[in-house]
Amino acid sequence: MKPFLGLLFISLFVSCSLSDDSGPIQPTETEAEAFARNQQEIEAYLEANDITAQMTSSGLHYIINEEGTGESPTATSTVKVNYRGYFLNNSVFNPTTTTEFNLSDVITGFREGIRLMKIGGKATLFLPAKLGYGAFGNATIPPNTALVFDVELLEIIN
Repeated sequence: MKPFLGLLFISLFVSCSLSDDSGPIQPTETEAEAFARNQQEIEAYLEANDITAQMTSSGLHYIINEEGTGESPTATSTVKVNYRGYFLNNSVFNPTTTTEFNLSDVITGFREGIRLMKIGGKATLFLPAKLGYGAFGNATIPPNTALVFDVELLEIIN
């Protein structure tokens, strides 16, 4: 029994002392490369679906489907929206949801796009990854993936 415990202890000690010093995982493409690829993908999607969209200086493509009335939210407004998120292949990652949030707490492209809207307005936002979840993605969104959101601005709470 003692030889077995000794062998177990040595095995445990050796396995714990082995280190994986490979460093942090490096993205396979730079942000600039991903941005250029995302822009091409978005533009191809728009063309294939005969959609005309506006583009901001940050690279956000958007369509105001219904204008809405009244004021537009600020960067720190709390808003109530209906939205649906999907990929350029039309696969839905976030079904239609009604929610409230402060615009300072959401991804850059969502914040930028909602600020272009007025209460009651509806828009479609096409975000390159750098305005979404970037090189790391999240549990349901792969890294460097362009996103599409259909958004309705229901209310500006403050």
